[in-house]
Amino acid sequence: MTGFTERGLRAIAGPRSFARAQDYLDAVTVTEVGDGWITATVHGTHPYAVELSLDGGDAPSGECDCPYGLEGNFCKHLVAVGLTALSRAESLPKQRTRARTRARGLDAWLAALSREDLLALVREQLHEDPQLRRRLELRAASARGDLDEVRARVRELLDIGPFAQYGYVEYADARAYGDQAAQAVSAISALTSAGRPADALALSREAMRLLHAVQESVDDSDGCLGEVGADLAQAHLDACRATRPDPEELASWLVEHVLGDVDDLTGIDPLDYEDVLGARGMATVRRLAAEAWRANRTGWAEKYLMERLAKAGGDVDAVVAVHAADLVPDGSTHLLIARELDTAGRPDEALRWAERGVEEAEDPAFVATGLIDYLCERHSRAGRLPQAVAVRRDHFAARRTLTTYQQLRTVAQAADCWNAERDTALALLRADAGQRTPYRYDGPVLIDALLDDGDVDAAWQAATETGAHDRQWLTLADRTRAGRPADALRVYLRLIEPLLKETGNAVYEQVTSLLLGMRACHQHLRTQDEFTAYVTALRAAHKRKRNLMRLLDEHGL
Repeated sequence: MTGFTERGLRAIAGPRSFARAQDYLDAVTVTEVGDGWITATVHGTHPYAVELSLDGGDAPSGECDCPYGLEGNFCKHLVAVGLTALSRAESLPKQRTRARTRARGLDAWLAALSREDLLALVREQLHEDPQLRRRLELRAASARGDLDEVRARVRELLDIGPFAQYGYVEYADARAYGDQAAQAVSAISALTSAGRPADALALSREAMRLLHAVQESVDDSDGCLGEVGADLAQAHLDACRATRPDPEELASWLVEHVLGDVDDLTGIDPLDYEDVLGARGMATVRRLAAEAWRANRTGWAEKYLMERLAKAGGDVDAVVAVHAADLVPDGSTHLLIARELDTAGRPDEALRWAERGVEEAEDPAFVATGLIDYLCERHSRAGRLPQAVAVRRDHFAARRTLTTYQQLRTVAQAADCWNAERDTALALLRADAGQRTPYRYDGPVLIDALLDDGDVDAAWQAATETGAHDRQWLTLADRTRAGRPADALRVYLRLIEPLLKETGNAVYEQVTSLLLGMRACHQHLRTQDEFTAYVTALRAAHKRKRNLMRLLDEHGL
């Protein structure tokens, strides 16, 4: 019945969630077993509701209402339920059969009750369950068409007062508030189903305003309020489709809503209303969106709406115009435009925009790296390697880092001109090596570049002449101890002394690594006795550092 394996669970969850699930196997309470699914409660930080599909192949699927699960991840609680299902695979069919038997028995019992007995039973439940009473009161008001009563009940359900301490709904109470707010949305949807879509339309808009007013006062870490907002947006759309409001009025409301603050909760998209708006309404949406954008060309909401509408209409020039009205100084907006034009099959224009991005950048040192990569790729793909080299050369000249040096080397080697380019690049780095630059916080880039080229002797010479960071000296010592062991040994001795004054496992690991390097140097120098004496003295001086002694023993030091 399970239809999946432990291997499939591990694959879909990942090693971390799978390992952490082991701690929750005793916290799983199976609540119901159905045809191909199982529901359970996992008692973690809070009781989490889990539903797992049992017949989805080797890797199952499922949902959990923990914060990690609500993001769409296969969490540790789902894994725990899956492992529980696997361990009880033989008993699950029996549980399913018992659940079916209980359900049939309950249905038969209810069907046999008289009308008076059923009413008495319902009244008893309403007395014991205030939440059920409120839900049924709301349904009754909807069925009567009592809009004032429905509105009052919706306002009551959206009120955070009963859940808020000091005016704020904490995480522990947010789920209960979200469940109550969801009841309000269900009541609004019920109005449409009952043939009163105009009332549902008006009430859904009012509910959006009420939710917006309280959302900053609710800890919505698990996204419950966002789900309510999405359902409310769907209720509004359903009401519009049923009542067919005036297209221009709806268009005006949609644009105002999307450009206002309320939309961050509902996520309404005017394009979803295209079948309701028709050609006239969509024309009004585009006109109002364009007017709002022209009045505020840098507004995020205005730009996003204009871009969405332009893309939906296949108007690439409009998309370009939106981006071009608010160009970022580092050229990243130029890159967006270039990619849009590429997608539209206009590569020549795309290349010109990308080149403009470099030319118009305020600071050549901080041009968007994606723009440089794009230009270099375009030139390389078209066989224009000299132009690609020029792009990388200019970028390196403006921002002299190891990464830009490596990128220049890659394209120059492809163009068979690296020797000349290298001489020029190293000359720039030598000029930097003697002075402070924004990129010298951990040593001259010159030394890293020479090491990356494999020119260790030149790197050692540069370090001697200009100075180097301890990180660089350590790399030099590690890579030259066979050829110049005495020089490398001096580096190791200098680096180890300050570390011996510190404590901590990370420090002890560095000390051990340095000692291993020193031992290799003494072996090349044939002075092993000198190294033995050094380690003996070090052990005597630091014998209380037990973790250090343990590491030295493990490495035979």
